[in-house]
Amino acid sequence: MKYSYYPGCTLRTKARDLDEYARASATALGFELEEIEDWQCCGGVYPLGTDEIATKLSSVRALNQAKEKGQDLVTICSACHHVIKRVNDDMKNVEDIRTRANNYMQLEAPYEGETTVLHYLEVLRDRVGFDKLKEKVVNPLTGKKIGAYYGCLLLRPGKIMAFDDPENPRIMEDFIRALGAEPVIYPYRNECCGGYISLKEKEMSQNMCEKIEESAAGFGADMLITACPLCKYNLNKNSGNKMPVYYFTELLAEALGVKEEVAK
Repeated sequence: MKYSYYPGCTLRTKARDLDEYARASATALGFELEEIEDWQCCGGVYPLGTDEIATKLSSVRALNQAKEKGQDLVTICSACHHVIKRVNDDMKNVEDIRTRANNYMQLEAPYEGETTVLHYLEVLRDRVGFDKLKEKVVNPLTGKKIGAYYGCLLLRPGKIMAFDDPENPRIMEDFIRALGAEPVIYPYRNECCGGYISLKEKEMSQNMCEKIEESAAGFGADMLITACPLCKYNLNKNSGNKMPVYYFTELLAEALGVKEEVAK
């Protein structure tokens, strides 16, 4: 199976591991990520202005490229996924935004939200299947107690993202089980880490990160995994590095036996 793939800026710089482990794992699982041509930054933040069009156009362009190839569009970065999924919802359901964006871009055929946007974890759950993933594991992560850190962007707003139950998600816990490890369910797994205020409100952000780590540790976690480069950076920076934080794709690559290939 081949998917259009939008990596995003951070996966080309500070979060290259998130990208490289994902690509290697996709190959091991039998699906292909075809990077779309000439993608542009999604903006990193969904524009809240109802009349804002310009900052949504790069997402529309990526969505339309996937449509033209007849492929679903896969993302990994939580922020990219959030922005592109919400812009896609705008193009499908908000006539004013759809009309203005299409008038500006002058596409051969109007884009009307036809592309299905999938997070990499959704591909594992809904297309590969966690049972199949479990069969592919060659290095089970037995004995590891892993806390899934969802953060804000994958889950909310719940009706638009439709990723999982925003108050009681389970996709990452099921992913952890498929790798042979033990998921640790703790209260702060879907709370904000304060990433977007980490420069302006350093003490507040640090306090938020410490609460997340303390919550996970209190329930027995040895480590955290996340899909968000900003969350990983913020947790590492502001929680004192007391608990290691990994990208979920790194543990996936380890369990599938392809981690060393990426390291080379």
